[in-house]
Amino acid sequence: MRNRFVWLLSAGHLFTDLNQGALPAMLPFLIAEYNLSYASAAGLVFAANFLSSIVQPLFGYYADKSSKLWLMPVGILFAGCGLAAVGFLSNYWLMFAAIMVSGIGIAAFHPEGARMANKVSGAKQGTGISIFSLGGNAGFACGPVMITASLLLWGLKGTLILIVPAVVMAAIIASQIKNLQPYQAPAPKLDAQQAQPAETDEWAPFSRLTVVVFCRSIMFHSLNTFLPLYWIHVLLQSKAAGGTALTILFTVGVVSTFLGGHLADRFGYNKIIRIGFVALVPFLAVFTMANNAALATALLIPLGVTLFAANSPLTVLGQKYLPSRVGLASGVTLGLAVSVGGVTAPLVGWFADHYGLSLALQLLTGLSVIAAVMAFTLPVPRSEAKDLKNRTIVR
Repeated sequence: MRNRFVWLLSAGHLFTDLNQGALPAMLPFLIAEYNLSYASAAGLVFAANFLSSIVQPLFGYYADKSSKLWLMPVGILFAGCGLAAVGFLSNYWLMFAAIMVSGIGIAAFHPEGARMANKVSGAKQGTGISIFSLGGNAGFACGPVMITASLLLWGLKGTLILIVPAVVMAAIIASQIKNLQPYQAPAPKLDAQQAQPAETDEWAPFSRLTVVVFCRSIMFHSLNTFLPLYWIHVLLQSKAAGGTALTILFTVGVVSTFLGGHLADRFGYNKIIRIGFVALVPFLAVFTMANNAALATALLIPLGVTLFAANSPLTVLGQKYLPSRVGLASGVTLGLAVSVGGVTAPLVGWFADHYGLSLALQLLTGLSVIAAVMAFTLPVPRSEAKDLKNRTIVR
């Protein structure tokens, strides 16, 4: 595993998803300034994900056909600059458009970034992808802290700070493209005697995996979008406390993502995915019924562990199910997964407007049960089963 490049890609992931973490923390300020409803605020999250959900698989598909490393720095730049513009716009639909530009940038980065992380990870794909995913979760954790502090200091114009990390990281990634190019080269062709039968894509298991990923995405994005608002309007805490709650969840998620990938390399991807989702059910059920700030804060720790432990194993498992379409698999499990959660956010917001934010979040427990059940339908990938069989024969 080329650690230098894995951490470089992870840093790119951090500076991209920094913007996804910042957007929900901006919502209380936008609601206060423009008197937005929950549904309208969630509509801005929808803006970041609607077009992204359409183009992300396309980026992944074309990454498999012809890798375009320049999409990574361009994606980072669009992600930061689009969101930075929001604080300077007073028209809702102009904000919607600016956030949509940010979403396109995020969509451009993920498939190519995950594909390259897979390439430079070598045999330790679980660890490599967990490091890459760790960067994304760190971005979600840092985003609320950074933008909340900036908005408290300078008001909505404080969104301008998001341009700085975007420009810096885009320049660093662009400077390393030549060094990454050798890893995207196809493997040398073998002669007829050496040639191994090509691994076939397993579409049926991948489809079931996608259901699990989408359920997790909706839970993840609903918490990401409404957690600060829950802290402010239900638990009656400050805006700063709402941003802090989001940061706690994603900080725990950073550690859990790394450990989940490391444990998956050792004990198997399927096992870690199943344990994570089964344990998530009771913690999520108790959390969504908590009406005490101290209890809710304490529950963020086990909630973060169980929600994020399966993150990188799901990505690697998707890549193993589609060995000839790693970019497409990454676009779905890492990119489209997040987008689907964002697209459903307005529905959760509409429900919260009509029936209360607490009840809206309680609906997530049902999704955690579906994800846990579906996790047990996922088979071991053929390539992994073949390797296990060969090791058994050698012994």
